[in-house]
Amino acid sequence: MNVSAINQYTYCPRRFGLIYLENEFSDNVYTARGNAEHKQVDHIGWITTREGARAEYALPIWSDHFGLIGKCDVVEFWLDGSIYPVEYKHGARKKRLNDDLQLAGQAMCLEEMTGRPVTHGAIYHHSSRRRREVIITAALRAQVKEAIAAIRLLLASGTLPPPVNDARCKECSLKDICQPEVLAQKSSYQTAQTGLFIIDD
Repeated sequence: MNVSAINQYTYCPRRFGLIYLENEFSDNVYTARGNAEHKQVDHIGWITTREGARAEYALPIWSDHFGLIGKCDVVEFWLDGSIYPVEYKHGARKKRLNDDLQLAGQAMCLEEMTGRPVTHGAIYHHSSRRRREVIITAALRAQVKEAIAAIRLLLASGTLPPPVNDARCKECSLKDICQPEVLAQKSSYQTAQTGLFIIDD
């Protein structure tokens, strides 16, 4: 399972299902910008930062214990031995749990690979060009494990989750494929129909 699947699932289980069960994907302006930003990061290789840390770009990661594979946008290896993953995201600096869980999944992979604790990381928000530091807490790790278990159950079931039809849908590149408004209206109609009774005089 790719670490990025944790982000997709915790953002929206139906979006995850459309991508991983039905092989559906469509770009929009937001995903196109994000892809361009990730490609730019992937080509850098590695550098030494002004503070003396070695920054590895597009670093492959994995965890045999959790069955995860993936790639970190940036991992900073500091002189004191600390390891600091940085995930690049398009958009302004804003806390999103799905992004934090992806970063925590990366940290858990790095811990298994290196045998060293990874206690902090950051989300780099490209639009604002600012980092938002994330503490890799026990609660965040537990949510990653819960998401992994839920993803495996969903994949085993082969059942596409229902649409959420909320604020998440506005910027989703799969909105036209998902059709959350239409399906929500259909569900409401069916619910109303089951509430009708015919009374014979």
